[in-house]
Parts: sequence; C-alpha cells; structure tokens
Amino acid sequence: MDDELAEVADALAAADSAAVMTGAGVSTASGIPSFRGEDGIWNDEFDPDDVGIDRFRADPDGFWRDRLQLHERMYADDPEPNAAHDALVRLEERGVIDAVVTQNTDGLHDDAGTGRLIELHGNASRAACVSCDATVPAEEAFEAVRADETPRCPACDGLMKPDVVLFGEELPYHPFDAARRMARESDLFIVVGSSLTVDPAASLPEEASRFGGELAVVNLGATEKDRLAHHVVRDDATTALPALAEMVEARLAAKRSA
Repeated sequence: MDDELAEVADALAAADSAAVMTGAGVSTASGIPSFRGEDGIWNDEFDPDDVGIDRFRADPDGFWRDRLQLHERMYADDPEPNAAHDALVRLEERGVIDAVVTQNTDGLHDDAGTGRLIELHGNASRAACVSCDATVPAEEAFEAVRADETPRCPACDGLMKPDVVLFGEELPYHPFDAARRMARESDLFIVVGSSLTVDPAASLPEEASRFGGELAVVNLGATEKDRLAHHVVRDDATTALPALAEMVEARLAAKRSA
C-alpha cells in the first residue's frame, strides 16, 4: 500500500491541477452507514423506493415519515468530520487539489472546511421548496413531521422536499457539469471511498481518463473503474488520505529546500 500511495503522492505533488471525488467510504468512520453493500441500509432496513421521488409525489406525508426514520438512523451518532475529511482540507490548503466532488449528502466536507465543494447529490442538512426553491434547515422540516404536519415553505407555503437527489431523480445540471469540467481539466483525478457503481457519477473517472488525466482509485474493495486507473490503493480513506497528505507535504517541503 505504501508504494502505491507514494506513487499517488508523486503524481499529486507534480500535478498542475487535481480533483478528488469521494463516496460513502469517506464518511463511514464518522458513523454514517453506507447505502449499498453487505452492511448498506438499502437492504432489509430501508427500501429506496419508500424515500424516492415517486413516493414523494404520490404520498408526501408518508414519504416524510419514512424520511425522518432514515435520517434518524443515518445521523444517530451525531457524525462529525473524520481524518479523511481533514486530510482533504490540508491538501486543498497546500494548493495541490482544486476541488472535492462528493456523492455524499452528509455535509461533512463542508463542516471540515473544504473550500471548493461540488455536492453532486445535494445536502441533507437542508430542505428546499418545490415551488420557489427557498431552503430551510432540514431540522425544521423534521420538526413539522414529528408534529404530524406536512413540511411547508415559510415563504410561499409550497411543499418542502429534502435538498438532495432522491432515488429516481436526475442529477441537477450545474453541479454535474462542474464536476465533468473538473474531471476533464485535472492532471490527476482521485476517487476515494466509492464503489463507482452509480451513474452518472461513476462516469467521471472515465471522463478524466478520456481527456488524458491520470486516475487514482483509493478504496477497500475493487471498483468497476480499476481497469482505467494508473494507481489503485486498497485501503480505508481514514488511513490513506492522512498518509497521502503527509507524503505530499514532505515532497513540497523538499522542493522548497532544493
């Protein structure tokens, strides 16, 4: 692992532009369960259709009740950023990564202090009005659900929806377009903690490879894009990213002293 990670550090220290894409594996150490996989909550515990866009449209009250249960399950441990989130902030502060693109909706990258953040699937800490696009803290919507009320917009009384991409919805154009640009323009595109099975986000490594960038995959298990990768690191994000940050900082220090 050290040799493979050292190769990523070399590439990152030498790159003129780099971006990192993160998935659920970056947040599991913070106590947030993954959706898919052996221990994912999309197994016996929850059905994604119950909290999908079709359910929201057909039965908003039932949707919000199930959404509250999902929220309380996912955030039961009051998660905070972990060492992986902090390492990415360090790399951004050192000027070696230009942006973080995340599939996660937990808001932990923002909490950690990431500057340029592209949230492909939205942010679960907010609820948005489907009529006027006003947003409120998600907790306000959940308070209404706990009081057996339908979450309504304080501005126009429209129906509130979690400010995330629900199962069955398409990704918003602007975040995905920005992510595609980052993938195309980066000399190095690093994917961390994602199985890369969910499109269209899973197409971003291909986009990077197609436009000539190096691809690095850091994940405990094999991914469907490993075949495209120049560097594959089999390790947990909370171990690999802090080590990567230290390696890069050492290389930058050596450059300055040379």
